[in-house]
Amino acid sequence: MNIHEHQAKQILKKFGANVPEGIFGFTVDEVITKAKLSLKTNKFVLKAQIHAGGRGKAGGVKILNNIDELNKAAKELLGKTLVTHQTGPQGKEVKRLYVEESSNIEKEFYLSCLVDRASSKIAFISSEQGGIDIEEVARKSPDKIITTKVEVLEDISVSDCEKIIEIFKLKEEPKKQAIDLVKSIYKAFINTDASMIEINPLILTKEEKIVCLDAKMNFDDNALFKHPEIIKLRDLNEENTTEIEASKYDLAYIKLNGSIGCMVNGAGLAMATMDIIKLYGQEPANFLDVGGGASKEKVSAALKIILSDKNVKGILINIFGGIMRCDVLAQGVVDAAKEINISVPLVVRLAGTNFKEGKKILDNSSLKLISAEDLDDAAKKIVDAIK
Repeated sequence: MNIHEHQAKQILKKFGANVPEGIFGFTVDEVITKAKLSLKTNKFVLKAQIHAGGRGKAGGVKILNNIDELNKAAKELLGKTLVTHQTGPQGKEVKRLYVEESSNIEKEFYLSCLVDRASSKIAFISSEQGGIDIEEVARKSPDKIITTKVEVLEDISVSDCEKIIEIFKLKEEPKKQAIDLVKSIYKAFINTDASMIEINPLILTKEEKIVCLDAKMNFDDNALFKHPEIIKLRDLNEENTTEIEASKYDLAYIKLNGSIGCMVNGAGLAMATMDIIKLYGQEPANFLDVGGGASKEKVSAALKIILSDKNVKGILINIFGGIMRCDVLAQGVVDAAKEINISVPLVVRLAGTNFKEGKKILDNSSLKLISAEDLDDAAKKIVDAIK
C-alpha cells in the first residue's frame, strides 16, 4: 500500500526524523487558511499530492514568495492532471495539496531502504547526489550510489549507520544528525512493516541541518491487519478501480498494458505465464493470481474483472491444481459466462487435482473455448487466436 508524501512525513516525524513544517488540504481555501495559521515563513513550497514520482519535472512542485503567489498557484494546481514518467500518459488528477516552509538547501542527497529478499536483509541505498535526476545518476554514475545491507534486528548499529552515510562526506555535527536520521528511518521501517522508505532529496541546509525534504513510504499489504492506523491513510482515489474491486475478493490483480488477460493460480506460475506470452510476441493485460483455495465465486469475479478491461482481446486460463481444484475453477468460469458475454477467444489449460472433472464441466458447457495440453501449447494457441 502506498501513502502520500505528507502522510509519510508525519510517520517519519513520529519516529524522530527532521521534516519541514507543513500542512495539507483538499481545497484552496483550506490550504491558505492553514498556511496562514501554522507556517512561520513568507516563502512556501507547494506540492501536488499524487502516488507517483517525477512531480517536480511535471510542474507539480512550486516555490512561492508570498501568500498571494501561493493562492494563485494552488488554484492552478488543484484539479490539474499531472503526467509523469510514473503515471503513464493518462496522468493523475491532483485532489490534495501540501504546503511546507521553504528550506535553505546547501546540498542534496539520496537515501532509501527496502526489503532485500535475496539476502533476507534490509538494504539501504545512499548517494551523494539526490533530487529529480537520481535516475540519471543511477544510469550514468552508478559509482556514486552505494548499497548497505543490514540484519533485521530491533535496532541498527552505529557502524552500519556510518557506512550508509559515509558517501555524504558530512562534517561532525551534520554527521551525528544523519546517523540519528538513519536510526529513525530504520525504526519506522521495522515498526510499521514498511516495504520501502525513500527520502529524495535528503538535504543539508545552510544552517547545517539534515532534513527530509521529500518522503515516500510503501507498506507490506500482508501486514496491514496489524496497523489499522496505516489502513486509514489509504487513498482509493489514487488506485486503479479494477484493482480495488479485485481486492474485495482477495485477488492479487495488477493491470498491465497488453491484450491477453491471464487467470492463474500461484504467483510463480502467473509470472511464468506472462513470460511465455511475451516469448510468443504478445503482452499480458494483467497479473492475476486467484490463489490456492479459490471458490467458484472468486473465479467468477476474476473472469469478470479481466473482461472489464477493454484492451483484452483474448484470455488464457492456466491452472495447476493442488489445493485449487480444477473442477471448482471450471464451474466458476461457466457461472461467470452465464452472467457476462465472453466474446473473446478463451484458452484453458488444466492440470492437477480433478482436472478430468474440470475438463468435463467445460466440455459440457456451451462455451466456445480452446483446450491446451500444456503451458507452451496454451501460449501458442492464445497468441494465434487473437491475430
